[in-house]
Amino acid sequence: MDRQPQQQPSQAQSQPLDILILAAGLGTRMRSSTAKVLHRLGGRPLIAHVCRTASALVKGERPVYVVVGHQAEEVKEAVRAELGEGGAVFVTQTEQRGTGDAVFAAREALGDADSTLLVLSGDVPLVRAETLGSLVHQHRTHRGRGAACTLMAVRLEDPTGYGRVVRDEEGRFQKIVEQKDATPEERQIGEVNAGIYCFETRLLFPALERVQPENAQGEFYLTDVPAILRADGEDVSVSTHTDAREVSGINTRVELSEFERILRLRTLRSLMLNSGVTVIDPQHTYVSPDAQIGRDTTLHPNVHVEGRTVIGEGCEVMQGSRIVDSRVGNGVTVKDHCLIVESEVGDHCAVGPFAHLRMNARMEDGSTVGNFVEMKKSRLGSKSKAMHLTYLGDAEVGERTNIGAGTVTCNYDGKNKHPTVIEHDVKIGSDTMLVAPVRVGARSVTGAGSVVTEDVPPDTLVAGVPAKVKKKLPREDEAADKPAVESKNEDAGEPVTAAATGEER
Repeated sequence: MDRQPQQQPSQAQSQPLDILILAAGLGTRMRSSTAKVLHRLGGRPLIAHVCRTASALVKGERPVYVVVGHQAEEVKEAVRAELGEGGAVFVTQTEQRGTGDAVFAAREALGDADSTLLVLSGDVPLVRAETLGSLVHQHRTHRGRGAACTLMAVRLEDPTGYGRVVRDEEGRFQKIVEQKDATPEERQIGEVNAGIYCFETRLLFPALERVQPENAQGEFYLTDVPAILRADGEDVSVSTHTDAREVSGINTRVELSEFERILRLRTLRSLMLNSGVTVIDPQHTYVSPDAQIGRDTTLHPNVHVEGRTVIGEGCEVMQGSRIVDSRVGNGVTVKDHCLIVESEVGDHCAVGPFAHLRMNARMEDGSTVGNFVEMKKSRLGSKSKAMHLTYLGDAEVGERTNIGAGTVTCNYDGKNKHPTVIEHDVKIGSDTMLVAPVRVGARSVTGAGSVVTEDVPPDTLVAGVPAKVKKKLPREDEAADKPAVESKNEDAGEPVTAAATGEER
């Protein structure tokens, strides 16, 4: 049996892929002083979504090229935050004279490249890498030798405002005509240009030199290039995509809101189907696409999980809570109306209701903070509790320690912040003021209402304003065979009992 000769790959198939993102415009229909690509979707700038998709295609082998103009430095910063330093090459469009002019600005950076160039806008955040990859594949394999240009199109019931794809009688691409330049017959066409293209770089820029601003806007249209290439006898291919929303750009705040809804529901659907997360009310729950949530975790209505938050398995996040760029362990209960920002909660902890964790606060495994407790840049040790109306700022709390209601670590002296250290097995009485810098030794007790201005030795009871040592407390191993002894408060003449410390029971 004769062997069939293998089909040789086209030249286009062996060429590298370059990606050019157009992000120079202001976006006047947004009615904003902020460049359109900097408006946020899912907690990230629009340009960041497009850059992430582009990066998935080039796989770090080539930089992503970005055309900047309005608020160029801010756009560059957003791109670098997504791609890293060196992940992008920036091209400046000094005057906004249309999409053709924007691409032509990249000639010096790309003109000599023997590559396939994918051109897309910085305002198409929902486009998937698979969709773009399919477009590139069609471009490179068109008629077995590849096309000079392949453009993406979609069919719309109402194409108003979009450039129409005009075909000849045989269905081949003829030209793209913009809404303002279209005849009444052309405006009836439902197939529209999506604004995403593949070009052979070596053919693109010579064609761009021949584009003229002969249109109602007086701009240089990139959409004129496919017709120029076709007139030169080159092949132009059209890839008609079925999901118009995926490849659509955002032009108004109404569209931005609609895309936010689509992205939110897509994220929640994935969590429910693929991760085993229960979302009680998807219409009123927000989860960032970058967040991770474990199996058998339940999200109640009006919960917001933002940024790169990670929540473990078997957790319950109650109504109205917001968690931002934080880590939450397994088996955690976050009660109603808590705010957790850039902090960490260990396994089997309980938070809230109405608790606030911020600035790298950390709760160790099995610890608890209750209603109206705030932790800032503090650590609460394993199995320790701060149950009511407490502020822990710049504090280090040991294990099995109880913080009584109304306790405050007075960490600011008017100029500087100072630390408070509370060691293991301590009982801090209600309304204790701990004036930092101060250390409370292991197994010590403060009486209710104490103002602690000096270090407290281990195994010591202090009380008063300022707090004074009342007695040395026996260690548990020493006191096992001794009867309990009541101690007199020397200042007030009253006994200091366990109840006076505000110990949580």
